Amino acid sequence: MQRIVILGNAGSGKSTMARILGERLGLPVVHLDTLFWEPGWVEPDAEQFRNRVGEAVAGGSWICEGNYARRTFDLRLPRADLIIWIDTPRLICLSRVIRRNFMNRPRADLPAGCSEKINRVFMTFLKFVWSFDHGYRPGIEAVRKRTGPHVPTVHLRGRRQIAAFLESLPATPESCL
Repeated sequence: MQRIVILGNAGSGKSTMARILGERLGLPVVHLDTLFWEPGWVEPDAEQFRNRVGEAVAGGSWICEGNYARRTFDLRLPRADLIIWIDTPRLICLSRVIRRNFMNRPRADLPAGCSEKINRVFMTFLKFVWSFDHGYRPGIEAVRKRTGPHVPTVHLRGRRQIAAFLESLPATPESCL
């Protein structure tokens, strides 16, 4: 496994999984939110974002976390070795998003110049998290099946499945053996 795409709802654990996998496998981690958002949560030009993602996944190995299906699957999935869907229940995702907002700690996946605060945008984001499984996931899955039907996909639900998956991986990067 040299190129892994991690998908899931906000608060599902994509960034944490990417960080752990990156450390375990010795692979660079790409957080799509940091490539997408400009300071102040401003959306970039679509082509600018695609160029950033294209550059980030041009290398021979990476772990890329984030959905952005219609915008980037054609750049990522044809090169991916594995897709990991983190299937965290929406109530847990919602509580994690709220908790991290209140904690307001620096995170590797938080875009530069973007801070989390409670406002109307945050409330809209909470609606997105709550409706993800029924409103957004089917579309992401449809694009995944069209763009990367050949890529093995693993669904992980809950701490036990995630822990078992991580335990099944080599303890050191393959290139160091």
